[in-house]
Amino acid sequence: IQLIQNHFESEYDPTIEDSYRRQVVIDGETCLLDILDTAGQEEYSAMRDQYMRTGEGFLCVFAINNTKSFEDVHLYREQIYRVKDSDRVPMVLVGNKSDLSTRTVETRLAQELARSYSVPFVETSAKTRQGVEEAFYSLVREIRRYKESKRNNKKSKKNTQRRCIIL
Repeated sequence: IQLIQNHFESEYDPTIEDSYRRQVVIDGETCLLDILDTAGQEEYSAMRDQYMRTGEGFLCVFAINNTKSFEDVHLYREQIYRVKDSDRVPMVLVGNKSDLSTRTVETRLAQELARSYSVPFVETSAKTRQGVEEAFYSLVREIRRYKESKRNNKKSKKNTQRRCIIL
């Protein structure tokens, strides 16, 4: 909500999904962000699979004051890979609630996890808006890099497939 409406909702009510859209310019290119905020609750896991199939990139968000949410990131990442049937999916690890002083997940641990996943890490505060744009913009850049690498792979495969010499 903070990115789209510039508003912080102090009473968070996790729903099955919330959908938002915003057109932005990132690195000189116009981009339409189509954001689907899915609930993390287990009772919605079947629906989450459906949303994951259509998603091009993922913000894996945990609360820096909630160790369990940090530990659950691994489960969500594995679920995304399984549903997408791929071990390479554009993703950004996000530590939210950086405005709180009751941190239980150290920044260093999150940075190490992001490095092990080969994804960017951003700390945010939905309350103060700190890092919110950076998280989404980083994800757009990851999606663009991913699409570009897929295009380049297809080009190189086409080139190698055309070079068929028969003696």
